[in-house]
Amino acid sequence: MNITYFPLKMNQMKYKPILWHYLKTPLHFIPSVVFLAFLFISSAQAGEKDDPLLTKFMFDKIELRDNDDENPFVLEGQFWIGHDLDKLWVKTQFESAGGETEEAELQALYSKAIAPYWDFQLGIRKDFGLDSLASRTWGVIGFQGLAPYFFEIDTALFIGESGRTALRLEAEYELLFTQRLILTPEIEANFYGQNDDSSRTGSGLSDIQIGLRLRYEIRREFAPYIGVNWAKKFGNSADYSRLDGGSTSDTELVLGVRVWF
Repeated sequence: MNITYFPLKMNQMKYKPILWHYLKTPLHFIPSVVFLAFLFISSAQAGEKDDPLLTKFMFDKIELRDNDDENPFVLEGQFWIGHDLDKLWVKTQFESAGGETEEAELQALYSKAIAPYWDFQLGIRKDFGLDSLASRTWGVIGFQGLAPYFFEIDTALFIGESGRTALRLEAEYELLFTQRLILTPEIEANFYGQNDDSSRTGSGLSDIQIGLRLRYEIRREFAPYIGVNWAKKFGNSADYSRLDGGSTSDTELVLGVRVWF
């Protein structure tokens, strides 16, 4: 793949020392990530007519899952605002079961186009857990884009306090039976650098989720779907689950809707 780089121009260069300062201290820039993103967006070089400010809301998953224990509700979505080369992204994941929040995650990212169909992303992630000790703040360095054969890739390295690190790899593919009926297989894998008793995650490969969802686009912006989701924990994460009386793998039927505007 030929990569085309987009160098910073003069009115963007003045913000570069500030950006590198916060790269060295990724856990101390909660308000600054958003501020820097808007600086880059507002300093886009192309004229407004050629490169207008655009926005998009996308809820990939608004779904109920059916398993042996409880029927969790899952929400995954993202929002972006910006120009062709510079954007502010907000990503969220939320899961609740039995009326209680199991996990919630929010990311705020500055995104820079570095090649056709590929963005470099830098920002912050905040985890919200039932236990305040499980709440975590992470710096984020990632890449998101479209790989050959139209695989959508989202990968991120997370750097936390006390030497914590994590890596997330996500990939999905859309198989069109018709222009409206679309099958989407997807996979997500999470790795951690060390054991964490509070969040009950173990070092190394922690968990894998594989999903298969079939949606029908009533309109391009609105598509109900059905599917199946399989999740399995590995290593020390599986040991934590056994100690807590939980299972190490689950297979769930899912029913949901995909919405964007």
